[in-house]
Formats: sequence, structure tokens, C-alpha cells
Amino acid sequence: METDNHIRGKRTPKGQGKKQPSPSADDLVEGILKGDTAALGKAITLIESNRDDHHQIANNVLQKCLSQKKESIRIGITGVPGVGKSTFIETLGGLLTEQGNRVAVLAVDPTSSQSKGSIMGDKTRMEALVKNPRAFIRPSPSGELLGGVARKTRESTLLCEAAGYNIVLIETVGVGQSETAVHGMVDFFLLLKLSGAGDELQGIKRGIVEMADAIVINKADGDNIKRAEAAAKEFKKALHLYPPKPNGWTPKTMTCSATENTGIEAVWEMIRTYIEQTRKTGHFKEKRKQQNRNWLFETIGERLKSEFFQSEAVRPVIKKFEAQVMAGTLWPFQAAEQLIGRFKNKS
Repeated sequence: METDNHIRGKRTPKGQGKKQPSPSADDLVEGILKGDTAALGKAITLIESNRDDHHQIANNVLQKCLSQKKESIRIGITGVPGVGKSTFIETLGGLLTEQGNRVAVLAVDPTSSQSKGSIMGDKTRMEALVKNPRAFIRPSPSGELLGGVARKTRESTLLCEAAGYNIVLIETVGVGQSETAVHGMVDFFLLLKLSGAGDELQGIKRGIVEMADAIVINKADGDNIKRAEAAAKEFKKALHLYPPKPNGWTPKTMTCSATENTGIEAVWEMIRTYIEQTRKTGHFKEKRKQQNRNWLFETIGERLKSEFFQSEAVRPVIKKFEAQVMAGTLWPFQAAEQLIGRFKNKS
């Protein structure tokens, strides 16, 4: 097969290795609205691309899909590496699809800052969910933006909703600013923890706990059940020290075992209760409005930054300025002022 030859590094026959043209926006939109996962995957690839021509097609697809997106629930799931996020998501996803839901998982893999390679292992860690026809899993390299959140996760979410996925699970890498970024694009934010990891209260990040709508102690099985229950009680006490949430919701603490599929259904019922409560009070819609507003300004900042570094007035000299700053011969604010001046006067 041609594909096998290409993967193994063999030379393909003449004329067979030509670059394939990008699919048209109309074809992609038609496929997405029909629930075609291949079209959805191609569209997300265009969104994640840095090529200008891909951006144009992706923006066209997004615009056409915006009015077609379905009502959905967006759930952010975070926790340190090793807490069992992938197993938890696979077990929860299995439960949700059994109940008739269509589930999209946007799993952001950590990208190495040195090799620029990413693990991209979520599909291998969620073998059962990958084979589930009612589920769609998209691992994406995080790059260097926002400590691990893929640059276009918001747009990918909209496309998944247009494709008919009514529940979108967004997994963070659990480091840096990724939690803050994901919190700003979901309806419910879930923090997974482990008991006996030495960070129940002492090493916990105050900001993450304040953002969490629920703290779930995972791996509550075997000899670890009592420790998990004790940890949940400690977190419950700690949560009372934080100011109440504007929507009136009191964050919950629970235990579960994703590997043994215990406590997962209770977690989902708790999330449903939250969604119903915030919809009744109007907070659900208000939060979505605020997220769209933030998205506007984040996009402006991202676009300006991209144009700055790609500018012909900046790109040829950025290394020189960088070297001077590192050598201490030019202050960072002076270098920034000069580079911005070049960018503003490029025309």
C-alpha cells in the first residue's frame, strides 16, 4: 500500500506521492453535520495548522457550523499525571454512551519543550472508547501555549457540537496554566485527586481548588478505600474555607474507582444536578456569554502575537535582539519597544 510505503520511508512510485489538495469547506461542513468522524478529524487538523490557507478554510468551516451546533455539556477534567484521568474518562464515557449520549473527548497531550514531540497516547489508553461508535477521541499536541491547552480547543469543541456530540470532555495535562484555560471554556470543572500522595492539603494549589466544581478522589479501591474516604473528608472541610461560588453551587467531594467502575455513576448524577441547577438560575447561559467574550479578546491577542512574530519587519532580527537581551547588553523592555516599533512601522 502507498500509505505503508510512506510510513516506512520507502520511495513511492512516481506521481503517487503528490500533495493532496485540502478538502473544501463545504465538503467538510456537509460531512461534519452528518456526523462523519473523518470530516471532523480533517477539520480539526486544519484548525490546528499554522498555514494561512488552512486557517482560511477552517474559519469558513467554523462560521458555517456555528449556527448548526447542538446543545451540549462541556466538562473539564484535570489532575496531576498518574491520577488516572484517561481511565476515568474512558469509564465515564462508556457510561454516558450507554445512556444514549454521544461523547467527544478532546485530550491534550503534553508536548516536550525540548524535542517538540508529544506522547499522543490517549487513544491507546482508551481502547474501549476508541472502538465505541458513539464516541470521538481527538488527542492533540499542546504546544507551548497556556501550559498545555491546545490553541484551538474552543474551535474543536464547536465542531464536535455541530457533529452532534452532546457531551464534550476536555482533559488537561494537569500542569501550568492549563487548568485556568480549560476552566474558562467548560460548564463544569472536575478535579481528580489521589489519596496518600502527600498533597491533600499542604501542597495543593489554592487556585485550582477555587475553580473546581467537584473534587473526586480516584483509585478508591482495595486497601486504598479508607484512605480515599479520609482524603475526601479533608477536602470537604477545606472547601468550606473558600468563598461561596457566584452561582450558589457548593463544590462536592466524592470518591470513585475508574478501574473498578465504582462511584462513576454517582459522579455523573452530581454533574447533572449542577447543570440542571445552573440552567434554572440562568447562570449556565451567563457563563457561556462571558466565555464567548473572553474568547474574543484571547483571539485578538493570539492573532496580534502571531502577526508580530511572522512579520517581515520582526522575523529577520528577532534572534539578534534575543541574543542581546540574553547577553545583558539590551534590556528586555528596550528590545520589546524597538521590535514593536518595527512592527508598527512595517508599512
